[in-house]
Amino acid sequence: MTRKIASPLPWLAGLLAIYLVAPLIAGVQAAVAAHWSRVDYPALARACAVSLASASSATLLTALCGIPLGFLLARVRGRTMGVLGFLVQLPLALPPLASGVLLLFLLGYNAPLGRLADGALTDSFAGIVLAEAFVSAPFVIIAARSAFESIDPAIEDVASTLGRGRLAVFLRATLPAARPALLAGLLLAWLRAFGEFGATVMVAYHPYSLPVYTYVAFGDQGLPAMLPVLLPAIGLALAIMTLSTVVRERRAPRGPAPAAAAAPRLAIPSAPAAPAAATGLSFEFERHLPGFHLAVHWSSEARRLAILGPSGSGKSLTLKLIAGLERPERGVIRIGSRDLTGLEPDRRRIGYVPQSYALFPHLDVAGQLRFPAGADAALAARWLERLGLTNLAHRRPAQLSLGQQQRVALARALVRPADLLLLDEPFSALDAPLRGTLRREMRALQAELPITTLLVTHDPGEALLLADEILVLSGGRPLQSGPAERVLRRPVNELAARLLGADNVSEGLAAGANRIALGHGVTLDIPGPPLPAGPVGWSIPADRVWLHEGGRHAGTVEALGDGPLPRALIRFGEARIRAACGHDLAPGQHCRFDLDAERIQVWPRN
Repeated sequence: MTRKIASPLPWLAGLLAIYLVAPLIAGVQAAVAAHWSRVDYPALARACAVSLASASSATLLTALCGIPLGFLLARVRGRTMGVLGFLVQLPLALPPLASGVLLLFLLGYNAPLGRLADGALTDSFAGIVLAEAFVSAPFVIIAARSAFESIDPAIEDVASTLGRGRLAVFLRATLPAARPALLAGLLLAWLRAFGEFGATVMVAYHPYSLPVYTYVAFGDQGLPAMLPVLLPAIGLALAIMTLSTVVRERRAPRGPAPAAAAAPRLAIPSAPAAPAAATGLSFEFERHLPGFHLAVHWSSEARRLAILGPSGSGKSLTLKLIAGLERPERGVIRIGSRDLTGLEPDRRRIGYVPQSYALFPHLDVAGQLRFPAGADAALAARWLERLGLTNLAHRRPAQLSLGQQQRVALARALVRPADLLLLDEPFSALDAPLRGTLRREMRALQAELPITTLLVTHDPGEALLLADEILVLSGGRPLQSGPAERVLRRPVNELAARLLGADNVSEGLAAGANRIALGHGVTLDIPGPPLPAGPVGWSIPADRVWLHEGGRHAGTVEALGDGPLPRALIRFGEARIRAACGHDLAPGQHCRFDLDAERIQVWPRN
């Protein structure tokens, strides 16, 4: 689809484009008058060979050292690294001749390195390479730094939990993910080195590189002899740029990502029973961050666990501490009889599915499942089939819908032995229908998995569906923990209740183990654990209150709210509850209703 562009922009863009193309056209027109016979073709060939070899050597040198330097600048913070990052870009701002002079202070005959090398670093091929590396290295460093800063940190985190050490994570995950930007930086560095004149002519006038030979030929023969000399430079530059374009297009994923759709039902074939993993998770640790202090502890023998809390409560940080991706100031982490405290992530036998899924962009689905250390090929094939991914095995992440990406991330975490599967809000990026489908499928898979699953979520319904025990966090502190049903029915206070989904809050007085007095002789019987004595708060979702003439309870309509789903505010004893209303009501009118006692939450009120 062609979009209309504001009128000044094409004119400005066209003006620069014409200026950049015009010299090439002028050169073509000058071909007729060029002195083709006066060119020293053997000398020109030698100069081309020197420039090709020196530019390639300088680029290789800057890649070998510049990519690690860019990685350090992207990952290590602090004033020292900031100053270093500024200084290594300085050659871009210096005139090339000034760069050459500075290099002579280091490499010249009377300079420290020059004396050490007995003058071999000037007027030599090595001098050309060093001069070109100096002026072209910033392109590699800047590209590498930008590339590594743009990578989702979760990619490296996941790679660590898949049994890969730090160097393997860098070589097999970080570096390939940064490859497109790195190749662009290396191309710019090669072109800059190939065309370098100022620093080269100061450091190594001999042997002639192509730019130096062009300068000498121009002085000897004038402008008519220049076109034959320039043709190799133009041809080589065009060849390199064309090759890079072809390589980039071949590596680009083919086809658009399919639209997110309802996930297919899982066809789960019979499979041999996996050995039971370690049971029981316990941890206690503290972690200080700027403006935030996490101090959390929990111990459970259940296999399906969830951490529930609002954004910023420390849920994801807790998961990273368990996985070893963050280090606590103090703490202990155990799974069954295994003490994980102090172990690197690759040795903890933990599967990790982050919120972003963190699929490796350079690998197809089959490659994602081969990446984990010790991955079982037969198990990978079985998970591909179980999760409906067999036909997608050769697709890259950019070609997958969000639901498919989530399935791949889950399969990748399960193809190597693990005692614990960590799920960091894995459904938050999905639309409601797909989210509901995948939640149900996850519940079915939990029954199949021989390992403990720990889910982080802010959705109480999700926690109740996928966990037997829940830890509620707020502000880096645990509010409550215990069996999911009990925690949801009996929050410890109103804050916990609201975190657990309470949004229709009223008050009352405990009048027995399972009865609330609401005033004016009105009582409400509720199931579940015994109530705490004294004043209580309670809530029930508005959509679990039904107004109809034969309802068990009686109340009075106090107010009506407008909206696509109109609600009535009902006085029920001295309590006030909201209910969805689908028929005509008026303030002051008596009404009858029923409510779902199973969805009532009760907590002590101070």
